[in-house]
Amino acid sequence: MAIRVTEAKRGMVIRLDGELYQIVKYEHLTPGNLRAIHHLNLKNLKNGRQKEMRCKTSDQLETVFLDSREAQYLFKDSLGYTFMDNENYEQFVLNAEVCGDAMLYISENDSATVVFVEGEALTVQLPASVELEVVDTEPSARGDTVSNVQKPAKLNTGLEIKVPSHIKNGDKVKINTETGDFISRA
Repeated sequence: MAIRVTEAKRGMVIRLDGELYQIVKYEHLTPGNLRAIHHLNLKNLKNGRQKEMRCKTSDQLETVFLDSREAQYLFKDSLGYTFMDNENYEQFVLNAEVCGDAMLYISENDSATVVFVEGEALTVQLPASVELEVVDTEPSARGDTVSNVQKPAKLNTGLEIKVPSHIKNGDKVKINTETGDFISRA
């Protein structure tokens, strides 16, 4: 199904030159008196390579029908990330380059939404926020509670973020998956 470039949104999957791409970033630019330009940052869903594309308002994009299913993340090995479909218990592997930083927000044995195109698993869809456990952070120093002091913390998935000084090892924290920022204690 073809749509106009003006209807494109971040996260959509399109077919371009026979390959599947996900829109990572979409910008609508109107430089001065000139015509509008639509700037798309795309990620190839087969190999994870990035591509930039500029379009006119009249250009068309071919969208792809996506099928989302709940799956459980099992483990990581040399082939990639192994998931199990919650409905039929089939296992499948997602490429590490395609998943990229998304796997920093998913712990082993957690449920995740996996996106399928034409029966093939392509990528992981993250929720707006996730809860992860702090495994390594410095103890808070006396007097740091007066101002909004941030300290580094390592989470159980390997993700490193800045947290307030009152957070300690073993605490569960809520993280924004789009920005990677601390939201609150869980």
